[in-house]
Amino acid sequence: MYSVTKRIEFCYGHRLLDYDGACRHPHGHNALAEIEVRSEALDRRNMVVDFGDIKRIVKGWIDEQLDHKMILHKDDPILPTFQQLKEPYYLIDVNPTAESIAQLIYLQAKKHGFPVVEVSLWETENSYATYRE
Repeated sequence: MYSVTKRIEFCYGHRLLDYDGACRHPHGHNALAEIEVRSEALDRRNMVVDFGDIKRIVKGWIDEQLDHKMILHKDDPILPTFQQLKEPYYLIDVNPTAESIAQLIYLQAKKHGFPVVEVSLWETENSYATYRE
């Protein structure tokens, strides 16, 4: 089994609904996503996948959809304020935890045909969440 991992850095903001800690307030993170892909065989180039392909497709999606945006639950009551101020945001159906953002990136990588096995999202240098099927 072969495995490669691509690291992608980006910035995002969020806040957690129904949460009693400090993360209930809008705040931001300098995140690091690690996308691991695996294959039992290498392609014609002798690669699992080209790091450049992951960068172009997955990082391209992250840059367009998540980077420097507030990731909010679709029912967050702060949403009308963001819309009125024309602030950038990305809506998801669940609380925008590190776990759900890792899953979001995993599903995007899989959607684009990468043999992804897991995505870890480092929210801080000391804390990360991982999603795998």
